[in-house]
Amino acid sequence: MIPPTSNPTSRRRYHASDQMKTSEIEPGVLKGGGYLAMPDTPGRHPGVVVIHEAYGLNKNIKDITGRFADQGYAALAVDLFSGRNRAVCMARYMAGMLGGSVNRYGITDLKAALTHLAGMPEVDPERVGAIGFCMGGSFAIAWACTDRRLKAIAPFYGANPRPLDVVARACPVVGSYPEKDFTASAGRALDEALDRTGIAHDIKVYPEAGHSFFNDSSRAHHHAAAADSWTRVLAFFGEHLTPKP
Repeated sequence: MIPPTSNPTSRRRYHASDQMKTSEIEPGVLKGGGYLAMPDTPGRHPGVVVIHEAYGLNKNIKDITGRFADQGYAALAVDLFSGRNRAVCMARYMAGMLGGSVNRYGITDLKAALTHLAGMPEVDPERVGAIGFCMGGSFAIAWACTDRRLKAIAPFYGANPRPLDVVARACPVVGSYPEKDFTASAGRALDEALDRTGIAHDIKVYPEAGHSFFNDSSRAHHHAAAADSWTRVLAFFGEHLTPKP
């Protein structure tokens, strides 16, 4: 159950702290470029690739990237549109999502982003994961079926690859889905498939939430669902992106 709140759709914006360093990554360094947020502390940190929804690499996605840095993660938000024809890209991304292929257009770019992040001296390449929203959530699930470097993923309201049994090759999954959205059934199906495969997972469907509930710049933002899902993601990543003994 979602915890009660006096105003479940109220927006609470994230404010960056002074405990992190941020920088823009130029397209010449990484295809499409990106946005990097790093903890302002010494040592090698776990890494997270942040995959945007159809709105692109906007302020909301940068804020989410910063939130991970505040929690001790090296976070890289990819830009899947920069320097490319956005309409053509969207058509290809949607075709891949509807077709369910795990080797869809865009996966190569995500793998390159992870290579860039994992190669940084501040990052532990054995402790890397990904989070994605809508289109990005669909990417995260498909990508996890083709890249063993990922140790945990957090899809939000994403579609599943097909055939669904391919998730037997995925890493641990913490997924968040809104009941008032077509992706609720995808979340339940993913939960059942991961049960069958024995892969560690935490899938939750929020009964009062709609699509894009995690986006605090959207009218669809649902504070209670967003807060609970964020807590679950941090707990799950904390478990699966920990140093090996």
